[in-house]
Amino acid sequence: MEQIYSTPIELRFSDLDLYGHVNSVAYFSFLETARVKMFENLFRELTGKNIFLLVARAECDYKTAILFGDALVVSISVPRIGTASFDLDYLLHDGTGKNYANARTTMVCFDNVNKSTIAVPQCIRDMQEKPT
Repeated sequence: MEQIYSTPIELRFSDLDLYGHVNSVAYFSFLETARVKMFENLFRELTGKNIFLLVARAECDYKTAILFGDALVVSISVPRIGTASFDLDYLLHDGTGKNYANARTTMVCFDNVNKSTIAVPQCIRDMQEKPT
C-alpha cells in the first residue's frame, strides 16, 4: 500500500467497550478523523469551491483488538479513481508493524452549488502519483 497520508490518532477512554478494547464503531470515527485531516491538509481549496467529498460506502475488516494505551496510526492510500468517485484504503496500525484493521471508503465528488456529482478534480487524481 503506497500511502499518501498518515496521521496518529489519540485514543479516548470513551472509545472502549465493556470488554476493555476499542469498540468496532469507533474505528469509523478514526477513519473520519484521518480523512478530514488529510482533506484539510491537501484539498482545502475544494471546500472553497463548494466541492464536497462525500462517503458513499464504508467497510472495515478487523484484524486484532486495539486496547487503551495502544499507539494508533491511520495511513491512507488511493487504489482507485473513477469518473466521479474514488476509493480510499486505510491501514490502522501501531506504526511498528502491528495491524489492527484494513478499511475502505468510496468517496463521491459533489458540487454543492449545482447539487450534482462532478468529475474527480485533478488534485485528487494527482494523489496516486505523488506520495506525501
